[in-house]
Amino acid sequence: MIVGLGNPGPEYSRTRHNAGFWFIDALAEKYQARWGLEKKLHAESAKIMVAGQSVHLLKPATFMNHSGRAVLAALQYWKLEPSQCLLAHDELDLAPFKVKVKHGGGTAGHNGLKDTQAKLTTADFWRLRIGIGHPRSLQLEQDVADFVLHPPRREEQAAIDEALERAESIVELLAEGRFEAAMLRLHTRPGGTAPQET
Repeated sequence: MIVGLGNPGPEYSRTRHNAGFWFIDALAEKYQARWGLEKKLHAESAKIMVAGQSVHLLKPATFMNHSGRAVLAALQYWKLEPSQCLLAHDELDLAPFKVKVKHGGGTAGHNGLKDTQAKLTTADFWRLRIGIGHPRSLQLEQDVADFVLHPPRREEQAAIDEALERAESIVELLAEGRFEAAMLRLHTRPGGTAPQET
């Protein structure tokens, strides 16, 4: 199952906090999936076939700080383990052109991750960390809460879009359960060197 984190509603659709939605929408478009609202899951869901595997896509219909309700309901409904779940979310600690796959770990104050980890009572799930940059590293005076609820500047959006395309390219490996190979491909710089940070 791949979950995109974001806030529902057109007023939030282009804000940085919705980067997880951007990724999942791009996947749905690529695989020609149709979204349907599942009230019992508190989410929109779609199903795609990737590398011969059935993959559920999920967009919580709750606000970000209640994302865990939908993730838990979907895992229980589809009888999946948290370790079979990938959460795509915006990441302040990565620059806009970066995207990384990570297993477990902390929440770094991200409300969607925080609520999901609390509801699942475990950190045993995968994360696709989509870099949006931090207001300080981007020389902006905004506070973080304001920053994530505004659209990226044009050059940042272009960098994020490029990162999302790279992330799309590893979905087949993820569907096959080849997470290490997916991480290596995503984290390896052109020229074949893997960065130290994970």
